[in-house]
Amino acid sequence: MEKLTAKATIGIQKPVSEVFEAIIDPEKMQNYFISKGSGKMEADKEIFWSFPEFEGSYPLTTKEIILNEKIVFVWDPKSVVTIELQKISEDETVVKVSEEGHEMDEKGVKWAIGQTEGWANFLACMKAWLEYGIHLRKGAFDFMKTN
Repeated sequence: MEKLTAKATIGIQKPVSEVFEAIIDPEKMQNYFISKGSGKMEADKEIFWSFPEFEGSYPLTTKEIILNEKIVFVWDPKSVVTIELQKISEDETVVKVSEEGHEMDEKGVKWAIGQTEGWANFLACMKAWLEYGIHLRKGAFDFMKTN
């Protein structure tokens, strides 16, 4: 059966090295995506991310890192996330995220739609923080918390 892929892409007006560090460094990622990370992303290393809108922490294993070009990790046993960075100029980077692996069925289609939405949000939040210092996720998902 064919596998589905969730995709999102955005241009960020920052050098590729700055964008790369914003993805692999949890101290930077806390400004736009996670609430806490257990360590920097490194090849063949398991780390844990916590999110402001969910309880607990979630494991991910980094499979491949190419400096300033590519990050590949698994955080769902059925899927693989690939983040590719393309240097357009000294101050412009295109970031492409794809997550693939779920089956082409009703459950898989719902997953792909949700992950596409999530990755588009990730990219928009990263762009806002890197370019303008704005933390778009702050309070954005408080409605999802269970009281």
